[in-house]
Amino acid sequence: MADKQGAISSGSGRASARRWPLLRSLAGYRGEYLPRDLAAGLTLAAIAIPEQMATARLGGFESQYGLFVLIAGALAFAVFGASRFLSCGADSTITPIFQGGIVMSLGVAATSPEYFALAVVLALMVGVILVLAGLFRLGWIADLLSTPVTTGFLAGIAVHILLSQLPSVLGVEAPEGGVLLQRLATLAGEIGGTNPYTLVIGIGVLATIIVAERIDGRIPGALIGVAAATIAVAAFGLGDHVKPIPEIKSVSPHLVLPMVSLSHLIGLVPLALIVAVTVMVQTAATTRSFPPSPNDPPDVDRDFIGVGAGSVLAGLIGGFAVNASPPRTAIVAESGGRSQIAALAAAAITVVLLAFGAALLHRVPQAALAGVLLFVALRIFRVRQMLGVLRQSPAEFLLIVATAATIVVLPIAQGVGIGIGLSLLHGIWTTTQARIVLFERVPGTTIWWPQSPRHEGEVEPGVVVAGLQAPLSFLNAYQFRADARTLLQAAPEKPRLFVLEATGIVEIDFTAAQVLIGFIRECHDDGVPFAIARLESVRAQEALTRFHIHEVLDPDRIFRSVEEAIRALTRTKA
Repeated sequence: MADKQGAISSGSGRASARRWPLLRSLAGYRGEYLPRDLAAGLTLAAIAIPEQMATARLGGFESQYGLFVLIAGALAFAVFGASRFLSCGADSTITPIFQGGIVMSLGVAATSPEYFALAVVLALMVGVILVLAGLFRLGWIADLLSTPVTTGFLAGIAVHILLSQLPSVLGVEAPEGGVLLQRLATLAGEIGGTNPYTLVIGIGVLATIIVAERIDGRIPGALIGVAAATIAVAAFGLGDHVKPIPEIKSVSPHLVLPMVSLSHLIGLVPLALIVAVTVMVQTAATTRSFPPSPNDPPDVDRDFIGVGAGSVLAGLIGGFAVNASPPRTAIVAESGGRSQIAALAAAAITVVLLAFGAALLHRVPQAALAGVLLFVALRIFRVRQMLGVLRQSPAEFLLIVATAATIVVLPIAQGVGIGIGLSLLHGIWTTTQARIVLFERVPGTTIWWPQSPRHEGEVEPGVVVAGLQAPLSFLNAYQFRADARTLLQAAPEKPRLFVLEATGIVEIDFTAAQVLIGFIRECHDDGVPFAIARLESVRAQEALTRFHIHEVLDPDRIFRSVEEAIRALTRTKA
């Protein structure tokens, strides 16, 4: 295991990797790693090529553009990214978002030249946003989506993927326009015309991938299933009953500079932000899940630059935005990959396939690629995680349901935007629920601990010790003051000291500072000394000076412990 993740084992090697401006995953590379990288690249290509073709079809592009995007993502990330394992390319999570956003929000037909021009411009915009986010070290943006909201978001995306691929599996015409529920109703009316051949192919490919993954994730189930379906169609003469993917044109990637109207360009901005945040979340999760070694923390910001560069390069050759892929990244790590040489090897195999195997790709039935995407949809519909949230936090399970419902019912770009809003609102609500907690002394010690029915504590007569276990901000400052007043009024005897146990206060903003200053003055006017103990946060300490809080405190009213404050302000006077 240590060897698997130890491409750079020494501290000096890790430091040198940080200094590499480009090709960072090759820092400290050894020739002995090459065979494993090539083997991992072959495995990656076998799994990624069918998936990339299917994802391109999902986005309304010809299949070869999925392969172009895979090559672009691999090249750009290898040069500019940091992760040794991350696989960058077309992704079925963001593809429905940009496809639905352009069609529904901008009212552009998915088959029109304008659609493809807008998708290319969107890729460039997303790439620039990600590169800037990396340069300005905005990795924290990836934490804006909570786990329940992300789970609901993926569930909604899974429903969109399932619905988009069911027509190919059933062998019926895809419903046009409308929101998802309208298309679902239209599709339900066509069930009677199901093509048994396409149904068997789609379900067969899906079953093949599921079985292969359960045996060993490194088995290229998608490639096996698609190849078997293609051979079966040819062997049994089913060409008249099954639609193949459109002919792969003998075109190579070339520079594309699309022109779009100013109104459409402005309309793309919110969609670009939504897609960019989604990519940030998935890239950060992927990078953190597969660190180069236990002692070498992942460089999320650098990986934003790598993935962003991938989107820019993909857009410049007429493709669409790329994303990090957790499953493909896992394949590289589990197959023994040591660096981005594995992704470059997969890209080289893809180039050879485009150059010499285009005729073979044209024989692939559409239903087979639909089966690949059905598997992707089932994989991102995280039932176990949903059940875990339901058992442990029913209130947060409602976030899953609400996020998934908005993405299913509303146009997908709006649904994703609302999902991000729900995540932020949940974080704000959590902060506003922070309340003051009374502290008690642990018997026989000088330790003060939050009051709890599970522990017996002791109090100091006339002393109120209370703390807020959250940042003190405009979100909770007025509730903090109300709770503190209540504690003073409820004391069994007139308090002779109020100690704010500030371990949990990591930040104080302007509004909270003004409220705190006002409460300190109230205490002083009432003859109750006010002290602060265990304010450990450097930012909160700086806030005391910046907002002049220390000026309303009497001298020497900031202490390293509650016990020190009590001894200094009560027992000496006694």
